Amino acid sequence: MSLHFSEYPGRRERHLRRKQDNPLFPATERQISADALEEAQRLDHEELVAFITDFRALVQEAVSLKPNEGSEVILGLKERLDQAYEQAAGLADDQAETKRAIKQLVGIIMDAVRKGASLDPAALLELEQEEQARNAHFKLLEHALVADLLDPASVIKGHELAASLLSAPGSELEHVLTLFDREQLMLLIADCERLLDTVDNPQARDRLQQIRDRSRAEETQSS
Repeated sequence: MSLHFSEYPGRRERHLRRKQDNPLFPATERQISADALEEAQRLDHEELVAFITDFRALVQEAVSLKPNEGSEVILGLKERLDQAYEQAAGLADDQAETKRAIKQLVGIIMDAVRKGASLDPAALLELEQEEQARNAHFKLLEHALVADLLDPASVIKGHELAASLLSAPGSELEHVLTLFDREQLMLLIADCERLLDTVDNPQARDRLQQIRDRSRAEETQSS
């Protein structure tokens, strides 16, 4: 029976596709059934519906902000919008419009915060640095594997991390590796080496070398 994968899958469906016919995962998990795919799609859809409801309420809060709203309320809302962007990055369907709306709302909020800090150069510098970090983080979330790993309820379990990273395209892995510090990279390398002791996969060995190179670069920067 042929499987009908989504054009824009959610995180659960993505992980099933990651496992399908992939020798880096256990043999019992490589064959995806139609029932398993349907269940993953159902759960991804339920997550999307819940997000849409919560996001509409969040937008309503944002547009209802009073001109003299306290900074605690404003910054709390901005943090929740940042979290909404992270969640949207991993959802099913095309979320480009939603992410664009979140960026616009965050921009409006940050303009208000900057206006309030206009007489404090140190605060303005901190806000500028924060904005640069946020933009870099949002750009990183364009990679599905990054979004899947950062999800608080990630479908990628610890014992699946090595297989998941070794299965990633090299260009995507380069971005994913920025999530790990050198100690974490060393542990990851050890897990990957153990996995590849049992699986002969040239592409995965290339990815392992990529991880080693990243670890060496981290070591050079810290010395």
